[in-house]
Amino acid sequence: MSIEVVRATEEWQRAGAYSVRIQGMNRQHHISLREEFDGHDGDGTRYIVLLDEGYPVATCRFYQLNPERVMIGRVVVLPEYRGRHMGQRVISEAEMWIKELGYSEIEIESRTVAVDFYRKLGFDEVNDTVIQSGVFECIRMEKRL
Repeated sequence: MSIEVVRATEEWQRAGAYSVRIQGMNRQHHISLREEFDGHDGDGTRYIVLLDEGYPVATCRFYQLNPERVMIGRVVVLPEYRGRHMGQRVISEAEMWIKELGYSEIEIESRTVAVDFYRKLGFDEVNDTVIQSGVFECIRMEKRL
């Protein structure tokens, strides 16, 4: 399997990210399009898309919180691609781009079921407060680059 990494800078590339999110969140978790696509989608937000023979299979987005910190979110891997380290790969690719852009800190709101996944990638819980993010219970985590 040869996976292509795309730093989605053009609208047609961002469409790949949106496609994964519609399939992985809207269809699978019944999250409305209005909830899934928010004010952070669009200009100024950067997207990583993983393609399998041109088909988008995983994505994440990130946007600036302040001059040193970004928020990674909307990390989605299509169900048939889970367990193949696609989530790790999409985060790793985002981190490389984030470093190149000069940021030094990353924040993420991890679903409670994914906290161990993010710990393995070097993220630490900010505190143990569970926050509601749409239909998911989340824990805020961070990482210094």
